[in-house]
Amino acid sequence: MRVKLEDVCERGSSNIKQSDIIKMSGNYSIYGASGLAGKVNFYHQEQPYVAVVKDGAGIGRTTLNPAKSSVIGTMQYLIPKKNVLPEYLFYAVSYMHLEKYYTGATIPHIYFKDYKNEEFNLDNIEKQLEIIDVLGRCKKVIEARKQELVELDSLTKARFVEVFGDININDKNWECEFLGNLCTIVRGGSPRPIEKFLGGDVPWIKIGDATEADNIYLSSTKEHIIKEGVKNSRLVKEGSLIFANCGVSLGFARIITFDGCIHDGWLAMEDIDKRLDKVFLLQALNQMTEHFRAIAPAGTQPNLNTAIMKAYKQVIPPIELQKEFIRFVHQVNKSKVAVQKALDETQILFDSLMQKYFG
Repeated sequence: MRVKLEDVCERGSSNIKQSDIIKMSGNYSIYGASGLAGKVNFYHQEQPYVAVVKDGAGIGRTTLNPAKSSVIGTMQYLIPKKNVLPEYLFYAVSYMHLEKYYTGATIPHIYFKDYKNEEFNLDNIEKQLEIIDVLGRCKKVIEARKQELVELDSLTKARFVEVFGDININDKNWECEFLGNLCTIVRGGSPRPIEKFLGGDVPWIKIGDATEADNIYLSSTKEHIIKEGVKNSRLVKEGSLIFANCGVSLGFARIITFDGCIHDGWLAMEDIDKRLDKVFLLQALNQMTEHFRAIAPAGTQPNLNTAIMKAYKQVIPPIELQKEFIRFVHQVNKSKVAVQKALDETQILFDSLMQKYFG
């Protein structure tokens, strides 16, 4: 049976601010856009419910929250009626992708009145339980695969420390040299307004291109710029190591497998000294992320310029030891590829089931 969203839930609102709960404590959970926001001594909802981010970052994100809990004011309550189970409502609303209803540029908003007429298939309670079970088992497999990837990354980091020690303090007394003496470091540039320069055949490398996949190599970009845009950007060569130098992604590094232009959120390291394997350098830089954040000039967001990076003292272990570590990394990456393939296949299955049940 096709129903409208407003047929199966009641909307509710919260006037609780994040600042209101900072000094509170208690046994009841209160949630915000990023998940659990704190513990308080009260709750607004007696039964499980669905919540939607209605203001600001993460707009449209849907969560299933437990009984005897609350949300802060940037969230919208969707309280299930008797004809729908909370878990079923959660999956149905997730399938709707409510972010498409946002309005406002500075602080985006979505309103219940705009999406209350969204339609979906509503089955009887027995069938809902069956669907919840199938989707739940699928999600468990997805989460398990994601956890495998996290653990494989942790394995690589642990092996790095085992072989090279804590390079923050260089406790194995490796040879050191200024990074600026070991490679050419240049900053990216962004032609503006970028919209005027899109649509060409020169790869345009943004932070998002590198963060969406879990790989040390970057092999493609979503966007390309025209040749005129290259003049106001930075064209870097295949095999260059690129390093995010600002914001929340600071310290994030990739090796590119093509010639392309980097925007001003990247530094590029080229002509790397033969005493440094570039995969080792990438892993070493990742190990130093917190150090780089600490030394970045104060401001709204941390930002590392080329002078700071050139003055960074890079450890130089024996090249054979570096290569031994790289062989280990490649073996781990083979495992990651297999796990990622299994994850992708399970995600495709989950998406097709969501389409089948709610489309």
